[in-house]
Amino acid sequence: MRIWSLHPQYLDAKGLVALWRESLLAKKVLQGRTRGYQHHPQLDRFRARHDSVQLIDSYLSEVYAEALERGYAFDRKKIGRKLSAKKIAVTKGQLQYEFEHLKKKLRRRDRKKFAAVVDISFPKPHPLFKIVRGAIEKWEKINPAI
Repeated sequence: MRIWSLHPQYLDAKGLVALWRESLLAKKVLQGRTRGYQHHPQLDRFRARHDSVQLIDSYLSEVYAEALERGYAFDRKKIGRKLSAKKIAVTKGQLQYEFEHLKKKLRRRDRKKFAAVVDISFPKPHPLFKIVRGAIEKWEKINPAI
């Protein structure tokens, strides 16, 4: 499961669809509607908040907006009506790490998308996140190849 901290505009088609599905799974976990992924470290930043379901719905709404812009047919009914206006902190180091990770994926599977992002030095975050100083988050499983 990867709940990207960066803006979904950087994802290729495969990545955006995967993000939608994985975020919907995360919502089920936060609602207590599935047994799997209960202890997934990326959910800690949502689970730490009392409005975790509204936060994941806010996250999903931005993924949905990106999908609409691309002409994809994601189901808006899967997102709750009550969204959170709050933001979650993400470290600058985490955002940079994720972007480098994404670039490696894009280099292998979508050359056109890779060419569109390769010269970007620092990405915009997903609108749910606010950037704070810091290194890679403690919950991240670091891949030494990145």
